[in-house]
Amino acid sequence: MKTLKTITMLFVTALLGATVPALAQTKDPSVFHGAEATKAHYKAAYQLDSEEPDKIKGTLRNIQNALDDPRLKGKLDLELVVHGPGVAAFRKDSGYEEMVKKLQDRGVTLSMCENTMRERKISKDELFPFLSYVPSGNGELIIRGQEGWTIIHP
Repeated sequence: MKTLKTITMLFVTALLGATVPALAQTKDPSVFHGAEATKAHYKAAYQLDSEEPDKIKGTLRNIQNALDDPRLKGKLDLELVVHGPGVAAFRKDSGYEEMVKKLQDRGVTLSMCENTMRERKISKDELFPFLSYVPSGNGELIIRGQEGWTIIHP
């Protein structure tokens, strides 16, 4: 009897597993336009810990895309938390100053990890003059995450 019950449960589970995705796929894709931004406010912290130009450009572009999303207009608090090799994005000689400054002008907080600066012997004079500083990038992300911020690591 126990075996019959087990087999029946497996059959029902398999049947539901095959049916539910099929039902989801019958929705008209031309009607779906993404999630609705039903909250009054959204908070996200972007983590940048890479010196790879494609990663830096991609992260900055992702932030720009979030700012330009019509669903999120006027509803965003964004922070870019840079640590480790990501410091390359904030160096005066990096070529990213214009992109980074535009993000700040749109309200993005630009946070540089002081631990990284100390470990790599980097002075504030080597970095953009308009940055904010946090004791540790990881600490900032931990605190933000516990405050309900979405942590994005492109």
